[in-house]
Amino acid sequence: MSSSNNHGIVINEHGDASVLSYTELPMPEAAADQIVVRNAAAGLNFIDTYHRSGLYKVPLPYTLGREGAGEVVAVGVDAAAAGWAVGDKAAYVLTPGAYAQYTAVATSRAAKLPAGVTEEQGAAVMLQGLTAHYLAHSSYKVKAGETVLVHAAAGGTGLLLAQMCKNAGATVIGTVSTDAKAELATSVGKVDHVIKYSEDSVVDAIDRITAGVGVDVVFDGVGAATFDASMTVLKPRGTMVSFGNASGAVPPVNILASLKGSKYLTRPSLGDFISGPGEFDSRLADLFAWIAAGDLTVTVGATFPLESAADAHRALESRGTTGKILLVPGGASE
Repeated sequence: MSSSNNHGIVINEHGDASVLSYTELPMPEAAADQIVVRNAAAGLNFIDTYHRSGLYKVPLPYTLGREGAGEVVAVGVDAAAAGWAVGDKAAYVLTPGAYAQYTAVATSRAAKLPAGVTEEQGAAVMLQGLTAHYLAHSSYKVKAGETVLVHAAAGGTGLLLAQMCKNAGATVIGTVSTDAKAELATSVGKVDHVIKYSEDSVVDAIDRITAGVGVDVVFDGVGAATFDASMTVLKPRGTMVSFGNASGAVPPVNILASLKGSKYLTRPSLGDFISGPGEFDSRLADLFAWIAAGDLTVTVGATFPLESAADAHRALESRGTTGKILLVPGGASE
């Protein structure tokens, strides 16, 4: 690959969105097991805000971002032997430095985009799509006839997760904050019952919807603001899957009080569910096949220029966004 400018979003200290800096970076080189991707888009996720704020510690300076998609412009020796070539369209995940024009990516965390899946869809579905997949198929295997609660059902993960639960035959209840989000959760997420938590008590609404029975599983990526209600609405032997901190980290749990009714509580992480033999490839194969067949709709709610990443972070943290937020680099060229 010929020399070129590379820019990205770097933090030199932890803090609010104002610490994000659009900075010139070295051009990455492909190690033996790596490819270099010219990013068409990078996905924005709450974990990026945790890295920025210091909730999850990272070494400084640090280039943000964990997922993206684009065109392969350089290939390492081992990557070439494995079938990668310049010009391939690729998406990747769990790779630091995605908020950049170019990113070096280990092939173990990358996948070629098949026909029927765009670069935008690839960037939007890697982290949140894989997360939704393991939540609904491994953390708790959703079955036909069950009742599930998905918090933030109009968000990026929520929309994908709700569709997967509905496709499995479950009755899906989703929480949202506005009428617009309620419409999206119903039309795209296939949610059966929508609760506007700005107007209704989640506990009271679940009690009405389930006639006092409760739900089989709660998928909660919101965290502190919803944890107690989530535990309350579970039926005996129900499962609480706590996978995010959008409203802040969950405080220490009193298991005697929280797990009354023989309830289960799990705190999963994506890396542990794509580490087994073939797990990464098999989960992605499902996602890409569902997208291409029209069985899974990927919703991009907003795009921001890469240099406006601070505005994108503020929008996400306001919890007023829907679907996936993408950052689009400009000016990348070979």
